[in-house]
Amino acid sequence: MKSGGHSSIDVPESSAVEKGEAPLIGSPKEKKSGFKKGMGILDFLLRLGAIIAALAAAATMGTSDETLPFFTQFFQFQASYDDLPTFTFFVIAMALVAGYLVLSLPFSIVTIVRPHAVAPRLLLFILDIVALTLTTAAGAAAAAIVYLAHNGNPNANWLAICQQFGDFCQKVSGAVVASFVAAVVLMLLILVSGFALKKH
Repeated sequence: MKSGGHSSIDVPESSAVEKGEAPLIGSPKEKKSGFKKGMGILDFLLRLGAIIAALAAAATMGTSDETLPFFTQFFQFQASYDDLPTFTFFVIAMALVAGYLVLSLPFSIVTIVRPHAVAPRLLLFILDIVALTLTTAAGAAAAAIVYLAHNGNPNANWLAICQQFGDFCQKVSGAVVASFVAAVVLMLLILVSGFALKKH
């Protein structure tokens, strides 16, 4: 179109503007969903690590058995985890924690598939605290007995047995270490769940 010796050219709008397309930048809601999905994946991986640690603790303690190569007519020198109620409680507690962690895996998968679901995260948060309490109690009680086995108590005339039952003490010590590893992983799980719940 000409006007006063000057011409103007009409430039058609781009198709993106005509169609009202949004820019290629993720919305805050999409970013939040991706963050929660990442937290769910981290939760799942940590649960796998806690399962391995709890099963290792229970299996190691449950197989701790040593018999000395010498014996008398009336006595056979043997050490086993079921000789002490504390170690029996340890095996049962760690087996329960491992079983719970296995059963919690489907709920952890739900938090990945549905990152905005609150109920599964809240349920896992509460049950993880219970599992952590049980793991800490079992590990602390067993650690006290392991300390006595290594060092004894002269005031109570309790002798250290680890010089005679070296393999037994090595196994029970390893089981206690594995239980504390499981406790640390459970603490991380609780922190992850709490952080994810806070973002809702």
